[in-house]
Amino acid sequence: MQSPAKLRHTIASQNLFTLLSLYVSKHHLGYVGHEKMLITLTRNDYEPDICYFGPEKARAFAPDQMKFPAPDLIVEILSPSTEANDRGVKFLDYAAHGVVEYWIVDPDAEMIEQYTLRDKDYHLHVKTDTGTVRSTAIEGFAVPVRAVFDEAQKIAAVRDILN
Repeated sequence: MQSPAKLRHTIASQNLFTLLSLYVSKHHLGYVGHEKMLITLTRNDYEPDICYFGPEKARAFAPDQMKFPAPDLIVEILSPSTEANDRGVKFLDYAAHGVVEYWIVDPDAEMIEQYTLRDKDYHLHVKTDTGTVRSTAIEGFAVPVRAVFDEAQKIAAVRDILN
């Protein structure tokens, strides 16, 4: 059994998933998965907190599919029990399998780290607790950092996406 998550972990995960999935759905840009999606890689399999598949990959999915290829974006929400893996073996595996963007969200510090893939390695693109993070994998997607951690800010960001 997996360790239970703190409320701040589930809030950050749900808020970011909501914003990503609304944006991707509105613009027909693929598919956003949330937990329990088994990503099968050569060395290890993972169930990331959030993952995004561009339109080409998403069109190939079958309704009963249970195993998925490397997505275009992965988001891991840190917790004490997973941080070493999120920054270690997962970091290396995701890069080795061409996941072009990797976000590490720290719900305790209310911080987002955005890594982008260059030359088969991740490079820190931005680390911030304010402002806006702009995805490189999802065309046009930008999220106010505070919207990931604050309900009122999330609602404002949802309104912006829907307008």
